[in-house]
Amino acid sequence: MSNQVPPPNSPEQPSGSGGAGAGDTAAPREILLARWVDRFIAWIIDFVIVNIAVWIVLGLALASQSFFDMEQMTVFDGDNGNDFFFEREGPGAGWWWWSGGFLSGVSSFLITSLVFFGYWTYFEYTRGQSIGKMVMRIKTTDLYGNKPSLKSVMLGSFGKSFLLVIDIILGWIFTDDKRQRIFNRAGNTIVIKIVDETKLKDKKGPSSIIYGKD
Repeated sequence: MSNQVPPPNSPEQPSGSGGAGAGDTAAPREILLARWVDRFIAWIIDFVIVNIAVWIVLGLALASQSFFDMEQMTVFDGDNGNDFFFEREGPGAGWWWWSGGFLSGVSSFLITSLVFFGYWTYFEYTRGQSIGKMVMRIKTTDLYGNKPSLKSVMLGSFGKSFLLVIDIILGWIFTDDKRQRIFNRAGNTIVIKIVDETKLKDKKGPSSIIYGKD
């Protein structure tokens, strides 16, 4: 029969009881932020994959249009025995200007950017990772390391699809503490390195978050 009081935080001490600060003993959770260079390599991988897919589709579309245009041309016999083509007026007229002019560059940029936007939104919302991020073992999360909302992912995807240079430069200037692009900050998302959690300092938190840098 002993009247000794068990030491604080011992198995015999009821949770939440004890002196001041007894409820603040949980270790903070550490999240390891991905390096900019890893994010850039992931972007390069995504850029190559998406552009190959886009240009295959556009190439097939242009090939079909070119075949259609050939049917709109009249063949003339040249004086030297060589044939040459003259494009008639009609549905195919002026295609050369569209395919090689200023509007082609604008339309190509918009189409490609929309494809990137859909690609990144889909993969990063459903998996947290695009193909490039999977290769580099990094992941998009909310500020607590959890799955981000669709709105947050769409904001981040929009920035790097349409305004990448501005997005990165403003991010470097204003968000270095969490390595966020400016649209990451708007959507409250971060990019983390996937590591063995036993190597992190945490352990269970989430009373506070420590952002370590890879």
